[in-house]
Amino acid sequence: MKLKTITKEEIETLSFDDLAYIILKEKGKKMKTTDLFKTICELQNLDEKAYEEQIADFFTLLATEKRFIQLDKGCWDLRENHSIKIEQEEDDELDEEIIHNDIEEETEENYLDENKEIDDDETEDDLKDLVVIDENELEDEL
Repeated sequence: MKLKTITKEEIETLSFDDLAYIILKEKGKKMKTTDLFKTICELQNLDEKAYEEQIADFFTLLATEKRFIQLDKGCWDLRENHSIKIEQEEDDELDEEIIHNDIEEETEENYLDENKEIDDDETEDDLKDLVVIDENELEDEL
């Protein structure tokens, strides 16, 4: 979406953050908070009083909106223009060895768990203090 293609009525209905996004996308470079908001105020025909009353809210909006990133010296830009590149070393043989070893360990553990014998004596010891009471005995005690 380009500013030239948007009507004045549409500009007046757009939020500050949407306008800031369009402006930064179109310019393709970072802008200071004040310059960015002045541009928005000009587009929406807001006066100096509105600028002064809403500049702090605009700053907070930019700070909380994930599409923007704050740079040095009070400048803002689109986060999409500042991605982090992660380099991965090419050591495929080492990766394959690690994966292979992990699979072997998991297979051995699963085999041992599946073939583990259950000691029946252990379960009987757990139940040695269990007392079974008949309903009649229970009524007699009450």
